[in-house]
Amino acid sequence: MLVNLKKILAPAYEKHYAVGSFNCYSYETFRGCIAAGEEMGAPVIAAFGAAYLANMSLETAHAIAASLAREADVPVCLHLDHCSEIDVICRAIKAGFGSVMYDGSALPFAENVANTRAVCRAAHACGVSVEAELGSLGVGVDSHEGRAEDVEQYTDPEAARDFIAATEVDALAVSIGTVHGLYKGKPYIRTDILEEIHRAVDVPLVLHGGSGTPEEDLRACIARGIAKINVNTEISSAVVAQTTQLLTREKPHYSTLSLRQVDYVKTVVKKYIELFECR
Repeated sequence: MLVNLKKILAPAYEKHYAVGSFNCYSYETFRGCIAAGEEMGAPVIAAFGAAYLANMSLETAHAIAASLAREADVPVCLHLDHCSEIDVICRAIKAGFGSVMYDGSALPFAENVANTRAVCRAAHACGVSVEAELGSLGVGVDSHEGRAEDVEQYTDPEAARDFIAATEVDALAVSIGTVHGLYKGKPYIRTDILEEIHRAVDVPLVLHGGSGTPEEDLRACIARGIAKINVNTEISSAVVAQTTQLLTREKPHYSTLSLRQVDYVKTVVKKYIELFECR
């Protein structure tokens, strides 16, 4: 069943576990993500990034997610990820997405507040949840999000408190040392900053850049208010690597290859569901 983000994150935030947000941009990724949640008895967030509009339309993404979610007995949220274009966000709301992320993190604080507040008013009137972002992540290896020129900027706890009060956003993505993609060196996750943010705000916090983040760091983040963790690159890397290995051994029919790729997606998603302790 499709639900909005708030319905999934509220219990996670209260009970100190996290829900995985897994990027979906093809039938195989949607099916693998949702099937993993069903097999594990856990809610999942199918995140369709605005960067993947070349792969399929918002309407097609919703049609696939809705069809698969109808057959699942766990909550599924179809979420528009990392979108800075308000017209695209409005189209996603109209298409039936249960959650949208307005990413104004590159804008001056006042402009980010004004735009996020406008998105929240429109989305909330339709029963749709809103995620926003303060601070910015750096770009690691094999990233398919962000820009090469992005510079890491940690989220300021006081700014986070003021931002949430002014916008009434449902979830806030923070920057504490994770990266989009895979790390170039040893990760240094600022859980001290996260703890300050957690004390300053009263909404679920979101960690982007879950791929490759050490398990102990993820657990520490969950204990400090992170209720949603995004995973993208690790799924892509695993599917490409395993598909390459498969094709060196055999030449399956394309329909069989698709089913194998669903399984590859499921394996990574189930690993993170187990780690996030959301069952």
